[in-house]
Amino acid sequence: MSDLIGLLDLIAPFFGLITIGFVCAKLVDLEKGGLAWMQFFLIYIALPCLFFRLVADKPIDELANWPFVIATTLATYCAFALAFTAGWWFTRDLPQAVMQGVAGSYSNIGYMGPPLILAALGPAATAPVVLIFVFDNLLLFTLIPLLMAIAGVEKQGPLRMAGEVAFRVVTHPFNIATVLGVVFSYFALPVPSTIDTMTEWLANAAAPSALFLLGVTVALTGGGGAKRIPPEVPFLVVIKLIIHPLLVWVLLSAFGVFDPMWVFAAIVMAALPPALNIFVISTQYNVGIERASACVLAGTVVSVVTLTAFLWLIRSGHLPHDLFPM
Repeated sequence: MSDLIGLLDLIAPFFGLITIGFVCAKLVDLEKGGLAWMQFFLIYIALPCLFFRLVADKPIDELANWPFVIATTLATYCAFALAFTAGWWFTRDLPQAVMQGVAGSYSNIGYMGPPLILAALGPAATAPVVLIFVFDNLLLFTLIPLLMAIAGVEKQGPLRMAGEVAFRVVTHPFNIATVLGVVFSYFALPVPSTIDTMTEWLANAAAPSALFLLGVTVALTGGGGAKRIPPEVPFLVVIKLIIHPLLVWVLLSAFGVFDPMWVFAAIVMAALPPALNIFVISTQYNVGIERASACVLAGTVVSVVTLTAFLWLIRSGHLPHDLFPM
């Protein structure tokens, strides 16, 4: 019982900040334009600093675990395929199905993942968190524009589309920050004290700002989803919060022997609720906005139970890190 209370104490601040943002958005009538600056601060300033700091002081050999990368990325792809199939079954619409695929596979790995997992599992979980973040983003931000182009949402030729996808991947601020971190790690470069202090401040601001913004955004966009949940949303929530982490567990067990902390970090990353970016992507393409907000809202609420359950199983020793021990 004390273990469960400890986990609730660990998780409560994260969902508490989301709740504060939600309540503030419901009670205070402010211009929505301010959200754009807050999103800019998070995506281009605070979160890149967080990921730079996560990578820069890690030994480079920790970041070259390709069996781990393949297993976790394949798990995310399988979750995407399952959610895509569910979306197609209910809507018979390819762009909608793509958005459903994202909702069932894209965890909140940027806003919630690093601070929650490092608090729950310790600094040894840093490297797997970074690898999952980088390669899940590479996978999904390649699949989405590709499938949207096939669906006819993006009106451009295949060469131009391929170039745009590559440009988005290369210039994404999270990926740029991670590459810079890898350079500092590879050459063992010291971070100048001024930059070290600034990036530390900004990295510390990332998680609370992001969680507050998540609550605000769900409040402002999720009202319609809360009133009428589309029929496929429960299936997507189950895929995201239960099937996805189980896929990670099975595939990592099948692909080799990994450090238990890496396995547990990957499971928790997969068990995180759907990312706020799902709503951003649906708005960008003007596809499935109501469904996206409903998925984020429902997934965030249900994850209070499912995420706590996975963390309890891990920390109590009831979840072995390897299903197929030698």
